[in-house]
Amino acid sequence: MRIVLSGGGTAGHINPALALADVLRERGHEVLFAGTPGGIESRLVPAAGIPYKAFGAAGFNRNHPLTLPKAIMKIQRSTKLARKWFSEVHPDCVVGFGGYVCIPVARAAEQCGIPVVVHEQNSVMGMANKYLARRARAVCLTYDHAARALSDKSHVVLTGNPVRASVFAATRAEGRAAFGVPEDARMLLVTGGSLGARHLNAAVVQRKDMLLGYPDLHIVHVTGPKELDSVTEQLALTDEQAKRWHLMGYTDQMGLAMAAADAIVSRAGATSLAEISARHIPALLVPFPYATEDHQTMNARACVEAGAAFLVADADVEGSQFTDYLKTLVEDETARQRMSAAAAAAKTRDAAGLLADVVLKACESKSAQ
Repeated sequence: MRIVLSGGGTAGHINPALALADVLRERGHEVLFAGTPGGIESRLVPAAGIPYKAFGAAGFNRNHPLTLPKAIMKIQRSTKLARKWFSEVHPDCVVGFGGYVCIPVARAAEQCGIPVVVHEQNSVMGMANKYLARRARAVCLTYDHAARALSDKSHVVLTGNPVRASVFAATRAEGRAAFGVPEDARMLLVTGGSLGARHLNAAVVQRKDMLLGYPDLHIVHVTGPKELDSVTEQLALTDEQAKRWHLMGYTDQMGLAMAAADAIVSRAGATSLAEISARHIPALLVPFPYATEDHQTMNARACVEAGAAFLVADADVEGSQFTDYLKTLVEDETARQRMSAAAAAAKTRDAAGLLADVVLKACESKSAQ
């Protein structure tokens, strides 16, 4: 089979698409990708060895109605170009992961009689996916809650959010060696995402004395590039303290860091949560409060309800509950084991395979036409 994947705008749309591509190619199928000319996908996808086709797409600003006609014209133009491309490559299915580029690509597929599958990573459906879900052959979700946006739930499949095998390929020993953490130590990983999280960093810095009071605790703290200097100044670590508080602005070894971690403090983006779940890491989640429709809070609540995480609102990180949860993660091995088992029960590692099953079933429906 030949499958076209489409998505753009953020790594949160692209990483699960690449995870699906890995599984489809392992099963002997051909994968192509449709994205935007300058989005992050234009770098990540070719780097993964996947043929790439670019189409223009843009959203519109609700506060400036004049942007709507331009957005519509761009979608119409890209829909026409995508139809022409499909007449050349003859895909058996198109899979949309979110972002405006999915709209013209999926519309072209519909017009050509090609089945469309939609995958939503968050607990709140994005605009493009919500629009495409109305006519999709299948709508694959990470969280049950996202189905509330759909009037017709007959084609909904709960697959989870695919994670690339490389994320959980690293061993604990490899991770410990990479960050200089002894095997018999406890390790807390702190990350606010690729751009960092100032308020989250400040909350952890505030607990410096408490955390360093555990003699066998190592903290691997990824501040975000823009926050590193500020956090370094606030912590004012001595040389001896710096041996256990590993501070960095960014790491391209997050898979190794997660493999080494006993617990994690993190934002609640879809990709971060999928990776945390896949590695079965007990988590304290502080959702980014300005995410669209507060979807990070909804994402985090699903993990809390499953028993795999604690949740503290960004506005409350100075409070005692954040401290209490942090202490539990560090001190209570039984609690960590319980949370890890709950994360394992979510079977996030199976998500890419489950999504591939749905996609291939859609391909077969086209063949049967």
